[in-house]
Amino acid sequence: MLFAAAAWALLGPVSKLAFTEGLEPLEVAFWRALLGGVLFALHAAWERRPLPRGYDGLGAVAFGVVGVSLFYGSYQLAVYFGGAALASVLLYTAPAWVLIASRLLWGVPMNAVRVGLVAMTLAGVALLAWPQDGGWAWSPAGLGWGLVAGWTYALYYIYGKLQFEHYGPVVLLAVALPVGALALAPWVDFSPKSAAAWGVLVELAAVSTYLAYRLYAAGLRRLEATRASLVATLEPVLASLLAFIWWGERFTPTGYLGAALVVLAVALSALEPWLSRRRRG
Repeated sequence: MLFAAAAWALLGPVSKLAFTEGLEPLEVAFWRALLGGVLFALHAAWERRPLPRGYDGLGAVAFGVVGVSLFYGSYQLAVYFGGAALASVLLYTAPAWVLIASRLLWGVPMNAVRVGLVAMTLAGVALLAWPQDGGWAWSPAGLGWGLVAGWTYALYYIYGKLQFEHYGPVVLLAVALPVGALALAPWVDFSPKSAAAWGVLVELAAVSTYLAYRLYAAGLRRLEATRASLVATLEPVLASLLAFIWWGERFTPTGYLGAALVVLAVALSALEPWLSRRRRG
């Protein structure tokens, strides 16, 4: 689980290397989805797993259009406009989006614990964006795309609840990732790439996408879900640390408080079922 968190934490800082090589954010998202999809497809073929068909296949295609193309694209744009640290923290607003969606889609009651977690997340985002010295701490584009990334990342939880138990992430991502790449293609301005740029793209696809998912799955087989989710919350912490070391990115004092609130809300959301049972008890 620690290795999975570290692999995902590389996404933002390494993507900035691609930008320095002249690649645009959406092209980085395209190649990450396409190359990652190839790896998952090879994995599914090696294990001879059947692909989803009928309505399940259409669901995987729809998930690729929204949950891959919009998610991967918005995350790269968040890194480009707001920095790797901010993008990683805003990505973890996803549990708050899941709680809201669960209420709207399935009528899951919003008890005091869940309302508190959503409020904590919103407070963290507000502190991250709090004006400093008469100006905004972060660009509106960086904040906006980061929140879109968090919302689309929440679709992985929602879609996973519906489909991952039936087919497994490998098979569904083997379909969804290439579809997401195709949906991104019309918006991409492809540019000549150096060997270093290709190396960055391969890392994003092989390590921060395929290997990260495989490590996470291996961790889930050995840890119960609550502990696994808690360990995964180290991703924004590690990403912020790497962004500081590599790129000199810093939050404002209120920004650090906001980031801490978001990460704390994520950790508590993993404990939410236990907290709710304690409260009822």
